[in-house]
Amino acid sequence: MKAKVTHRRGGGLSRPRRPAKPPSDLTETAPEAAIEEFLAHLALERGLSTHTVEAYRRDLLAFSRHLGRRGAGLAGARRKNVLDHLERLADSGLSARSRGRHLAALRSYYRFQIAEGRLTSGPTDDLDAPRPLRRLPSPLSNEEVEALLEAPDTSVSRGLRDRAILETLYSTGMRVSEILHVHRHDLNLSMGYLRCIGKGSKERVVPLGSQAIRWLRRFLNEVPARQEGGGGSTLLFPGPRGKPLSRQTVWKTLRAYGLKAGIRTRLYPHRVRHSFATHLLERGADLRAVQEMLGHADVSTTQIYTHINRERLRRLYDEHHPRARSS
Repeated sequence: MKAKVTHRRGGGLSRPRRPAKPPSDLTETAPEAAIEEFLAHLALERGLSTHTVEAYRRDLLAFSRHLGRRGAGLAGARRKNVLDHLERLADSGLSARSRGRHLAALRSYYRFQIAEGRLTSGPTDDLDAPRPLRRLPSPLSNEEVEALLEAPDTSVSRGLRDRAILETLYSTGMRVSEILHVHRHDLNLSMGYLRCIGKGSKERVVPLGSQAIRWLRRFLNEVPARQEGGGGSTLLFPGPRGKPLSRQTVWKTLRAYGLKAGIRTRLYPHRVRHSFATHLLERGADLRAVQEMLGHADVSTTQIYTHINRERLRRLYDEHHPRARSS
């Protein structure tokens, strides 16, 4: 069929109008192709792991199917579409953390399309990630801590080592991974501190309590590194062949001592860390100081413990204010 030719005013012929050019983003006609291009960018240019790329693929395809059921495509998605999708995920029982990952995938996808010049704005520009409900720590009681620390048999070298590990865990609030990579030269028992490398390779100095110093000194004096299979290792707690003990070993050991101490609830190293922070704050420690000892980059992470301060203040008020108690 021939294109219709029209005359302009003043003579001359005008070219027939062409249909509007489709957007360079292929999402309206081939969403999978646009998604795969973005995933290739993640894998090749940003170097993300296969596991992460696959998670992004699942999330983006889920959103694309959600849009398809409503007659829309990725390029034409609006803020309301994203909110509807997140609400549907919430209704299906998906946690806030998982929904946050979905939103992160969408945000990253649309930022890529904007950077490529295919879109001028995205539907996720002003959306905040769903906030997960943060579980409050469940600390051990003082009596449980005492029973746990007394559980190892310190008449044998293995028990002495375990007592030193438990005392260090509770005295410093360090992560297990941090303790297992402490070297003997990181200790300064005369000054009462040790140096450790935390997340992000950040170094920090943490104080040691008198009991931790006592048991570390006994361990170092009575259990030579070669006796623990460490050979010439400089690690404080070497495992077989001088390599660091595995986290799984510490977890199993801690759980066994927890049962021996009569602690029936689930016991894991992070719970000892929680107990360290809780007991400090209950006795009036400054939140910033606890943040520094825990190695938290941001005080907002440490603020999970602020409920402890509130409860303590409530108790103090109830105990001492003349108008707080009922007649």
